[in-house]
Amino acid sequence: MSTKSFPLLATVNDPADLRKMSRAELKTLARELREFVLESVSKTGGHLSSNLGTVELTIALHAVYDTPHDRFVWDVGHQTYPHKILTGRRDRMQGLRQWGGISGFPLRSESEYDAFGTAHSSTSISAALGMAEAFKIKGSEHQAVAIIGDGAMTAGMAFEALNNAGVSDANLLVILNDNDMSISPPVGALNRYLAQLMSGQFYAKARGVGKSVLKQVPPLLELAKRLEQQAKGMVVPATLFENFGFNYIGPIDGHDLDSLIPTLENIRQLKGPQFLHVVTKKGQGYKLAEADPVAYHGPGKFDPAIGLVKPATPPKPTFTQVFGHWLCDMAAQDERLVAITPAMREGSGMVEFEKRFPKRYFDVGIAEQHSVTFAGGLACEGLKPVVAIYSTFLQRGYDQLIHDVALQNLPVVFALDRAGLVGADGATHAGNYDIAFTRAIPNMSVACPADERECRQLLSTAFAQNHPVTVRYPRGSGAGVEPLESLEGLPFGKGELRRQAQPAVAGRPRIAILAFGSLLYPALEVGEAVNATVVNMRWAKPLDTALLQQVAQSHDALVTVEDGCVMGGAGSAVLEALQQLHIDVPVLQLGLPDAFIEHGDPVKLMAMQSLDAAGIERSIRERFAVSEAASGQSAAA
Repeated sequence: MSTKSFPLLATVNDPADLRKMSRAELKTLARELREFVLESVSKTGGHLSSNLGTVELTIALHAVYDTPHDRFVWDVGHQTYPHKILTGRRDRMQGLRQWGGISGFPLRSESEYDAFGTAHSSTSISAALGMAEAFKIKGSEHQAVAIIGDGAMTAGMAFEALNNAGVSDANLLVILNDNDMSISPPVGALNRYLAQLMSGQFYAKARGVGKSVLKQVPPLLELAKRLEQQAKGMVVPATLFENFGFNYIGPIDGHDLDSLIPTLENIRQLKGPQFLHVVTKKGQGYKLAEADPVAYHGPGKFDPAIGLVKPATPPKPTFTQVFGHWLCDMAAQDERLVAITPAMREGSGMVEFEKRFPKRYFDVGIAEQHSVTFAGGLACEGLKPVVAIYSTFLQRGYDQLIHDVALQNLPVVFALDRAGLVGADGATHAGNYDIAFTRAIPNMSVACPADERECRQLLSTAFAQNHPVTVRYPRGSGAGVEPLESLEGLPFGKGELRRQAQPAVAGRPRIAILAFGSLLYPALEVGEAVNATVVNMRWAKPLDTALLQQVAQSHDALVTVEDGCVMGGAGSAVLEALQQLHIDVPVLQLGLPDAFIEHGDPVKLMAMQSLDAAGIERSIRERFAVSEAASGQSAAA
């Protein structure tokens, strides 16, 4: 990307360069930075609306604080593109979220300016408080700042951290980036003045002296507190955070550097926990994103002059869309169905369901733990809850999954979207572990549909059960198998023999591939290439042990294939079952390794893990010494 269009931004190689600029130059820099973000994301894809909304806040923070010695913890972290650009990664934005390129989230191994790795919501205050306490123990004057959005603030973990921080004397600043409300008149000139006043040393000292005097007369101290809260309530939305023990300041315009910089300069001099409320607008500066921040939350490549356009030919239905259609159809048939999402309505394909069944739709906010236990409560009263949740986010509700649902054997369906590698969002969002961590729980069942049709069918099967079931499916489209209109399910806990190998040639092992989920289709390609039997297992728990026994006794070797972690996964379940059946047969387990796999194109990532057809075939030939000639003879026979 040419720096000629961004002459001032081109001079910024690290945040120290910002601290040499005048206020007027910083305003010019903000315009260039916003244009750079827009141009950059339009070429690579990525998160847009949130990043356009944090330009001025990012500039103000780096202009006031001594980074990297002062620490910034960005909650969720998908709003950190301006931060990355200003901290020496401007020229690497062309590789954003691509293999070998920079991450779309803060990553400690990527830069010393990324103080804490984030991507899941509501962790920032806890992490920043830990840093602030560490600074205090070490006698350091460095500062810790948590920047958290209004959505992330709804999670219980954020309030646990606030509760802890409020009784601490550590120097912690929590910035609430409120982008869910428009910038209204109270956030104008008067409020700017009051925010600077409340963040100033005079106000802090006067407040301290007043408290020390009034302590001698407790009734007057209580009266003074109430009067102060009422006075603040005239110009700020709430004083909830004062009750947590923070000094609350704001709200102020998060796009006004003349407001942000003086207020932050004042706050940096204060001691103890501080809370700054800033109001920003998603998509700020790009009218199309301002008008529809959801559509521009995470777009692919597009032309900024035109905006997002619908493809000429409709794409294949995604697994998410298949789930959304099934949810509406099943709800129309069974009035017991209720649907729950932890703040992922669009991502989980539930927009139409909310419109058609608003009384049976529950968006509980970013509260995965609550969503699971809430579903348990609904199930106790005879309803049939369906929790639509990403695989990576169910990790946050693991205790509730065990204690509140499985232990009581409640009939809750968990629709696990984004199972397996997710691509550009990287290791933090990968759904690699759900087979391993769910199949270990008593009463749980785990369904692994191979394609869109089976996804709909297995959702129906899961819904018909009287115990908890997870149905896991990947991001995007699969093999393109058209779902049936009916709501009939498939047999519970049963797989199918999809391909029978031709008679084997002498000296060549008879191989059977046991495929779990969408890797059935590359397995079928390999079956043709090496003349192997291919089994569509469909269930990681319960395993179809009758089918497994039949196949194991009629073949010389087995290969398990899954898009989850090998350790504790479906292949491990097969080994456990074979041991119980007293069958001794060689087993090759193929799946994701014991490593975190970073961001990149999902097709390329799967190939790198040898989980595409070519990789699976190569692994089989190497493990069982299957030659091209032998497999060709078998196929011909």
